[in-house]
Amino acid sequence: MRTNRLTNTADETSDQRLPLGALAALATAAFITILTEALPAGVLPAMSTSLGVGESAMGQSVTIYAIGSAVAAIPLSAATSGWRRKRLLLTAVAGFALANTVTAVSGHYALTMAARFVAGVAAGLVWAMLAGYARRMVAGPLQGRATAIVMAGAPLALSLGVPAGTLLGQALGWRITFWSMTVIALVLLGWISLTVPDHPGQPRRDRAPIARTFRLPGVAPVLFVTLAFVLAHNILYTYIAAFLDGLGMADAVDLVLFAFGLASVVSIWVVGAHIDRHLRVLTIACTVLFAVAATVLAALTDSAAAVYVAGTLWGLGFGGAATLLQTAVADTAGTSADTAQAMLVTLWNAAIAAGAVVGGLLLDGPGPASFPWSVLVLLAPTLATVIAARTHGFPSRRPSTGT
Repeated sequence: MRTNRLTNTADETSDQRLPLGALAALATAAFITILTEALPAGVLPAMSTSLGVGESAMGQSVTIYAIGSAVAAIPLSAATSGWRRKRLLLTAVAGFALANTVTAVSGHYALTMAARFVAGVAAGLVWAMLAGYARRMVAGPLQGRATAIVMAGAPLALSLGVPAGTLLGQALGWRITFWSMTVIALVLLGWISLTVPDHPGQPRRDRAPIARTFRLPGVAPVLFVTLAFVLAHNILYTYIAAFLDGLGMADAVDLVLFAFGLASVVSIWVVGAHIDRHLRVLTIACTVLFAVAATVLAALTDSAAAVYVAGTLWGLGFGGAATLLQTAVADTAGTSADTAQAMLVTLWNAAIAAGAVVGGLLLDGPGPASFPWSVLVLLAPTLATVIAARTHGFPSRRPSTGT
């Protein structure tokens, strides 16, 4: 994503209006990536029975998806950086249609896992380009808001998509759930074709090497915050059922996650409304809210009401994080933003996979009560890094808007 292209887009957007149809299509692409990733969790027993493997083995279908995203984001983004953006987006969405179709019809564990890996690869491509695509559609003062609209697809997938998919799987079978994802992907292909504008890729001479991008002032702090924040989230989120079971609230998992999901949507809205002027303050606020939620879970776990409050605070802290971090790294990297976005996506998915591993070790060791304390340990350096990165990374004034 090049600065002069962003400037040209801003000059051409004279009416300063958001292209809601196109942005909604991109939000649906984000929705598909998260829902495809998380859906097995809702139908895990049925999938494991059908494919003849244990639930723990079937649970690795989420891990291999994250691995596919992590290993593909940087090399595939580099390999396809010269492609026109619309062509690349359509190809990635078609990858979801293919992978979910294979998952729906597969009777073999190995084939299912291969399809899940392909879906993860498609997700890595989508996430590496979504924020940049949204920013190129609008003038500078609207870039943060446009990114927030697109990122709203993620919490909507978690708060509404996964419960709906779980209910559909229970009523009609888990294969129907994945067939429905194929249908959504096919509809999205037409939607993108009709509403999303095209943009050229990057000429080879303008592609930024990873090492040079990492050395840009502010990029490393944003990437560290991404890794630590998302790792903290996934340690708790991946094993939330085990944590709540330890509190005698095993039957309240769906309600706690629903409160988390609704609060995440509110967070997306607040961030979208204010990110263009207050990115630094919002990032600090989200980190503090998450830390307060973890503190409540660590100290007041004998109260069900406190757990719901903590879940809400957690959602308020996490919901807008993707928008804030993707905007921060794009602002900081400038003409190297596409490479920086791919690096962020890689670390994000690595943190998802690592969260499952670290959380599992904690579960088998000190137990689920250690989860909120591990969150606090990770959030302390996260907050310190955000506060320290005042000049580059999380500045008071966004360079793209001058506000």
